[in-house]
Amino acid sequence: MDLGLNYLASVSHYVPEIVALVTMIGVVFLEATYDGIEKRTMMFSFAYLGLFASLASLSLNLSSEPTAIFFNAAVIDPFSTMMKIIMVFGTIGSIYMSQNSRDIYADFRSEFVLLSIGVLIGGMILASANNMLSLYIGVETLSILSYVMASLKRNDELSSEAGLKYSLYGGLSAGLMLFGMSHIYGVLSTIQFSEVSVALKGLSSSQYGILVPSFLLFFVGLGYKIASVPFHMWSPDVYEGSPLPVTTFFSIVPKVAGIAAIIRVSHVFFGQEGILQYSWVALLLVISVLTMTVGNVAAIGQQSVKRMLAYSSISHAGFMLMGALLINQDGASSVAFYAIVYLFMTLVSFYVVGYVADYFGNDDFERFNGLIHNHPLAAIILSTAMLSLAGVPPLGGFVSKFNLLSAVVKEGHYTLAIIAGLNSVVSLFYYMKIVRYMILNKPESEEKISGFTKVNMTVVGLVAAPIIIIGLFWNNIHQIASEATLFIQ
Repeated sequence: MDLGLNYLASVSHYVPEIVALVTMIGVVFLEATYDGIEKRTMMFSFAYLGLFASLASLSLNLSSEPTAIFFNAAVIDPFSTMMKIIMVFGTIGSIYMSQNSRDIYADFRSEFVLLSIGVLIGGMILASANNMLSLYIGVETLSILSYVMASLKRNDELSSEAGLKYSLYGGLSAGLMLFGMSHIYGVLSTIQFSEVSVALKGLSSSQYGILVPSFLLFFVGLGYKIASVPFHMWSPDVYEGSPLPVTTFFSIVPKVAGIAAIIRVSHVFFGQEGILQYSWVALLLVISVLTMTVGNVAAIGQQSVKRMLAYSSISHAGFMLMGALLINQDGASSVAFYAIVYLFMTLVSFYVVGYVADYFGNDDFERFNGLIHNHPLAAIILSTAMLSLAGVPPLGGFVSKFNLLSAVVKEGHYTLAIIAGLNSVVSLFYYMKIVRYMILNKPESEEKISGFTKVNMTVVGLVAAPIIIIGLFWNNIHQIASEATLFIQ
């Protein structure tokens, strides 16, 4: 009886995930039942309805008391809820982009909706994971469906290559992660995060000798999901080969889910000072520096805007890792705030790039020549997103970077803050490159790009508005992010 009541109580806190699952199942039935235009209309409408319902449920959870559910296998707290809200928004934005994208076959758009909601569910599981089993289930649910998404353009060699590379790297990283988990369990005899943190106290030097490399292997699976160096090799090729809505989705949902998991692991496992905490912080510090530096330097020479944005997303992952290595509430809330702004900057960038790529058939920088002459609003919006990504004031990207750097400096990591600041300067070079093409170069033709319709530009404008609003009136959003606390149980 108590067991049944425990599960019922747990389910009542897991409503957003259940709504997303029901939405996914509903999309399957609609796909099998209807055909043609009617199927597409009903399927997208049902997906939006389900995702907004999940979003509403998550908003209610923000004000709920943090709690551990399913016998401590998952945690529902403001931090995980905030990261889930960002993931749901990213999924909705990607699905909207896929509706008319020429980069996804018309017959496969329903598959994209289905798979993206499935990956979202995996990301939501990962963000709340409170033991190694639930974390691994989240990683694999998110990963396996992502391999299929990358290969949606089955007649395109680059897309097939993207799916193959993603699955090969994913399988290897998952194996290394499990290998590390098995050693952690072998030494500590538990998979529960809360019990691991207790068991880490008072270990012998030989046990520490086993655990240090084991936690490194454990990080491989999570580092792979956020495309941190040196586990980033798959990212540029997969992002370039995947359809644009898929690339947009990959830039947000798996990355946010992976960062959320790394932050929770850092707080639960390594909250106490000692050799393991020092080793973990040193690992994250080195990887953070390498990730933001490699991402920025590699982005400079790219000719494809989509590939440039792929390297850009790698550098932003390095930035967010700075919040993880702080292992305090300031770090967690700074990352939550950064992720909110990153969501809107990424969606806006890929929306405009997607419409240009659909029209010209590629996304080379030259396709953006003189965009301001034919489509001034699109050029201004994309320029705003690029400047925000580079961290130029008074836009949201500047505020989010400044907030994160302030938390880093507060903890005494001055060298790390300087390196991060220099990387922001480097990123300005390649972000301004596309702005220069749009404003200073002459247009290739006087033809209008069909994707820049009034409806699409209204949506892009609404998504771009928070970039400016957060930059000017950041205090309210920052207050919400600062309340995204972690529940350690």
